[in-house]
Amino acid sequence: MRASMWWQLLLSALALVSSCAAWRFEAEATIELPPPLQWHFYQNSCPDVERYVRDQVEFYWKQDSTLAVKLIQLLYTDCFIKGCDASILLDGPDTEKTAPQNAPILGFPLEVIDKVKEVLEQHCPGVVSCADIINLAARDAVVLAGGVSYPVPTGRRDGNSSSAKLVDIAVHATPWEKVIHYFEVRGMNVFDVTTLLGGHTLGRTRCKFIAERLYDFNNTGKPDQSMDPSFLAELRVQCPPNSTNSVYLNPDSGSSNRFGKTFYSRVLNHRAVLSIDQQIADREESLQIARRYDANFEDFLKMFGYAMTKLGNTWLLPGDQGEIRKNCRVVNRK
Repeated sequence: MRASMWWQLLLSALALVSSCAAWRFEAEATIELPPPLQWHFYQNSCPDVERYVRDQVEFYWKQDSTLAVKLIQLLYTDCFIKGCDASILLDGPDTEKTAPQNAPILGFPLEVIDKVKEVLEQHCPGVVSCADIINLAARDAVVLAGGVSYPVPTGRRDGNSSSAKLVDIAVHATPWEKVIHYFEVRGMNVFDVTTLLGGHTLGRTRCKFIAERLYDFNNTGKPDQSMDPSFLAELRVQCPPNSTNSVYLNPDSGSSNRFGKTFYSRVLNHRAVLSIDQQIADREESLQIARRYDANFEDFLKMFGYAMTKLGNTWLLPGDQGEIRKNCRVVNRK
């Protein structure tokens, strides 16, 4: 699709959400849901499910505010391996959580999901899927990090298998075209990619993942020439060769663990930490989206919620497959 068409798509989407006084509710009428998802799926079987999830997420977020970005990462990881089926939560010697790429989401966020499930089993036994818990918890995490609340359809089923061999999560230095293809086969597009990458205003990355940009970009023996020279110098101080340090993905606001306003400004000024983020400025369609978000932070927050809703609709199990796990870490006994 030509850049001008993408720009019109962006403007139309922003006009929709900007004109809605209660866009979270009106969006339910505009987002087409794949089966088996429904709005208010648990209205009769567990009407307070969202409150139970929100209370637990908020309780643990107050103990450690890095929980927000980790729950967002958990949703992305689960949905992009083989669909939103909570297979990332299953224990086992060769399950998805054992893949090296998934090390950042282990520990605390999974324990929070366990606690949410425990509470739900007390109030609504055998009703709420672990896949839905991940989606609801991620939405609450976005809100706690300063984002906009967005509607989360429910009715997902939990998968019965998990394999580390299926983990092919796109990494930090992946070329733009490969990332776009990675998203497209999952029903998403340039608009979604550019928007979701804005989530990199949260969190940290290991120096080893940006070392190539700093010292030997594309085996040239030189740094990435797209980087602002002063920012390159800053990062080299924080990440000397063979460093085990980590840096904030958005140095301006990373320590707050909240959405910051400068992510797209940094992209436009060639001061993005990750190569994939900087590549937003290299293509006309993503560049125009970045300019819009840089000019209007509220537009970004609303559309980030929209993209998260869409992310949670990836490759769902039909209603006659999977199960509702009683324990998110193991499949039910037959």
